[in-house]
Amino acid sequence: MKIDLGDLNAFVAVARAGGFREGARATGSSASGLSEAVRRVEAQLGVRLLNRTTRSVVPTEAGAGLLARLTPALTEVDAALDVINRFRDKPAGALRLNVPVSAARLVLPAIIPAFLAAYPDIRLEIVADDNFVDVLAAGCDAGIRYDERLEQDMIAVPIGPRLQRFAAAASPAYLDRHGRPDHPRDLLGHACIRGRFASGAMILWEFERDGEVVRVDPTGPLIVQVGAATDLAVDAAIAGTGIMSLFEDWLRPHLDNGSLEPVLEPWWQQFSGPFLYYPGRRLVPAPLRAFIDFIKVSSNQR
Repeated sequence: MKIDLGDLNAFVAVARAGGFREGARATGSSASGLSEAVRRVEAQLGVRLLNRTTRSVVPTEAGAGLLARLTPALTEVDAALDVINRFRDKPAGALRLNVPVSAARLVLPAIIPAFLAAYPDIRLEIVADDNFVDVLAAGCDAGIRYDERLEQDMIAVPIGPRLQRFAAAASPAYLDRHGRPDHPRDLLGHACIRGRFASGAMILWEFERDGEVVRVDPTGPLIVQVGAATDLAVDAAIAGTGIMSLFEDWLRPHLDNGSLEPVLEPWWQQFSGPFLYYPGRRLVPAPLRAFIDFIKVSSNQR
């Protein structure tokens, strides 16, 4: 029995992603094309591989068994084809990275233009997502995360600034009206602009000075989703809505032009910079290997 390799890849993409639309986003193809490919495989095998409802797509017992056997086999096929890539003058192909919005804004702009100029045959896709996802299940080759959110059994390579700080800030007008906090606990008496992850978890504010760590859970008139609506929080702070906490580098232009004023600066907590992480495969795809080597050289040149 001969089944098209592309159709098998389509089945794997849909099964991993949990849906045809999600699989289409992960592979850069159409949902209808993936649906037709899966139907062809099921027709040739004479077995239903996916249970489809209006809300979900879940592998059947037969589909789960096929997925478990196909995944390592197709990985080996990709690795074998990638060997050919090494005979090119420069690596070519697709590279898909899953990154938090903060990295897309603060880390990658200093890296991506030069990388693409050095490797014009690589097509790079950045998926900015603050959810903690499995990069492989999301159809990505690698991800960027901070140390506390790295997945186990992954190889991690430093990328971008190695030290960063969380900053608290508010508009001078707000602080003139409501006073300037002297200690993090004073924030409990202020209007604060909060961030919430897509999971629903609220972000506690953490400060540190001379070895003393203070965590506060302030309240305020505005809560925004982390990443997707962060710029709204910045605009609201500039307009005088309240005090906010965010990456110092994100707020730096507004601190420098005076539209925001630092709050509790001696207490700003320092933390280690992000990492590029990827599975410890026997063969790393050539585009990803080129990106890893590029960021290592860039780091050494700083």
